[in-house]
Amino acid sequence: MQEILSKLRKYEIKIRKAINTQMKGNFHSVFKGAGLEFSDVRDYVYGDDVRRIDWNVSAKGERTYVKEFKEEKEQTVFFLLDVSASLEIGKNNYTKLQLAKEICGVLMLSAVKEDSYIGLICFSDQKEKYIKPKKGLRYGYEAILNLFNLEPVSKQTNLEQMLAFSLKMLKRKSVIILVSDFIDENYLKNLQTLAQKHDLVIVHVYDTQEVNMPSLGIIPVFDNESGKTVWLNTSSPTLREELAEKFETTKNNIEEISKKLKANYVAINTEDDFVAQLIKLFRVRRTKGK
Repeated sequence: MQEILSKLRKYEIKIRKAINTQMKGNFHSVFKGAGLEFSDVRDYVYGDDVRRIDWNVSAKGERTYVKEFKEEKEQTVFFLLDVSASLEIGKNNYTKLQLAKEICGVLMLSAVKEDSYIGLICFSDQKEKYIKPKKGLRYGYEAILNLFNLEPVSKQTNLEQMLAFSLKMLKRKSVIILVSDFIDENYLKNLQTLAQKHDLVIVHVYDTQEVNMPSLGIIPVFDNESGKTVWLNTSSPTLREELAEKFETTKNNIEEISKKLKANYVAINTEDDFVAQLIKLFRVRRTKGK
């Protein structure tokens, strides 16, 4: 476990350094969602954002007033992690699931250092692990330990059901970081509702083999979720095109929802430098929050 934490700290330091130098701001802004509440009004001064003018109050007097907001003290960052068997795909013993855990681990570590509450739901077609929101570095390490030691009971996937469960559990608006390969059906409606109610960050993990299957002839392929072996003609152009199209359709559907509802979306390959991808994502979030 010490090796894992050391690795995550290195990732976190790299991310923090890049954000502080490239964005000229602190790391807190990437977790801060719409966690603002109305505080008071004050006189408008030159340079204030005109969008913050309180026209109702201003109309009652001879001066112009702007709304003041204060940041909610108890920002919650909640992680929803897909741990179904379809994530056990990758090369050189590095799978989508390992990638997903590392992404969650480094973001958990970073969030607790920004004094945010963190919570976690790991799911397959059932709730595999639930960690209620708390804050503190010690709690963060404990959550990461639980995450990396988790051995899922079920190999199946039910994104629709688990998103519905999350919507019931999460009453207070939070930053939601959803990590999955999205190999499932009938979940888009619940995904859309989640994006409407929370500040949603979608991390879509995938492997090159899912997009560009190697041509190896007719081979046996073991389906991790069903536990069955099927024979596939990997040299078939039709099969290869179908797999690539299926991935692109999934990606396009999620991207469309994200753009429409102002959620954040990033697709990360097991062969990518995920730190660089997260930095790009945070740059977008920082711009969005201005």
